[in-house]
Amino acid sequence: MSDIEALLDELRSLPATPVSTAHDLEVLLTAVKSAAGRWADVLYDIHESAQGLAGPRGEAALEVAFRRAEESYVELEIALSACAQRTGGR
Repeated sequence: MSDIEALLDELRSLPATPVSTAHDLEVLLTAVKSAAGRWADVLYDIHESAQGLAGPRGEAALEVAFRRAEESYVELEIALSACAQRTGGR
């Protein structure tokens, strides 16, 4: 559970106010992408440990949840890369 607690702390540390500059957006996307990667890792571990425990529907749902989290990570990487190109970062 410490991975989940660390992820929650990471999410709570994100600013609650909208970004106002491209640099702020890049910083925020970097943090959000990191959190998305951690979430995908947590879901993968849960899916793996649930083999034979959650039943076919439960296992399928966990696999879909993991895949969506992984896709979210990839989309955030694309957004971050596009933002960095515009600002000259990364």
